[in-house]
Amino acid sequence: MTFLSPLSGFLGLAKKTKSKNCICVVPFGLEKSVSYGSGTKNGPKAILKASHQVELFDEELLQDSYKNFQIKTLKPFKIKKKLTDALNQLTSITKNILNKKEFPLILGGEHSITPGIIRAFSQKYKKITILQIDAHADLRDGYEGEKFSHASAMRRCLDYKNIEIVSFGIRNLCSDEYKYYKSIPKRMKIFWGKDMGNWNLNTLKKMIKNKNVYITFDLDGFDSSLMSATGTPEPGGLFWNDAMRILKITSENSNIVGADINELAPKKNLHACDFIAAKLAYKIISYKFRK
Repeated sequence: MTFLSPLSGFLGLAKKTKSKNCICVVPFGLEKSVSYGSGTKNGPKAILKASHQVELFDEELLQDSYKNFQIKTLKPFKIKKKLTDALNQLTSITKNILNKKEFPLILGGEHSITPGIIRAFSQKYKKITILQIDAHADLRDGYEGEKFSHASAMRRCLDYKNIEIVSFGIRNLCSDEYKYYKSIPKRMKIFWGKDMGNWNLNTLKKMIKNKNVYITFDLDGFDSSLMSATGTPEPGGLFWNDAMRILKITSENSNIVGADINELAPKKNLHACDFIAAKLAYKIISYKFRK
């Protein structure tokens, strides 16, 4: 694998930090099954560019978080044309990262990337809990003739028997998805967007306590007034502090083993959304490796 220089990679650091905690950032601008707005193929590039503007001192954690880990960013590479081949490609990359005992942070791309990543985790760990932040359940068994559609991302993850899911912010799904969700009460728990004011995050603590957790953050999980640069923006979503509370609790009560941020579809001159995605990535790894 070929890597960007620290100055060109995520955060745009002047030099590589020495640390036993190693993060491998993977730009994977997959765009094969989008069904409304397009542009996710440009998401990783926009996040990397915006990350150079993120302040390295964390005012919440009161630390220069980047000093707690070593970070390297894969140089953008050609993604396989066929969706299943692209997912196999991503599985192989993720396996390589895990074999080196590094933390994978994948920047999408559409949400269909997640099953390709999870395949590698399902083979490494006895059990994985996915923390999903999303507007959509993504539990269709296929969409528009594509089994591995972005609309089927969580359904395909559940194909692996050692996967369970805790979802936040869901506010859009079809009746078939709801029926499927009700059929797997021991494998998936949804904190519905409509109930956001009444979420009991102590329940989350109990559900993830001492477990290995993988985070998949679909940016349409944010309210559409905050995140409009995504293929399917939805009202009624999370705001920044809502998401931070969930991520912080997760980092304090579980072992976060990897993460992806997906569905950024950058818009010209709308830098705020790119920056939110970049700062979100920094916060996830800051929580994970904070002192």
